[in-house]
Amino acid sequence: MNIVVNGEKKSFDEGTTLAQIIEKLGIADKVMAAAVNMEVVKKERWESFAPKEGDKIELLHFVGGG
Repeated sequence: MNIVVNGEKKSFDEGTTLAQIIEKLGIADKVMAAAVNMEVVKKERWESFAPKEGDKIELLHFVGGG
């Protein structure tokens, strides 16, 4: 399936979960929040939530500073 992750087109196998996508991108230790098609997906649902063809995913992390 083709999806957009943080503005970049990516391909994953059908049924790949949000948690698996984050892991495959190598950013599991950085992602603090995720939204699919502008809807927040709570972290406890990442293991079971499977995006669909054409979905737009935004993966966010917090940056400290001042």
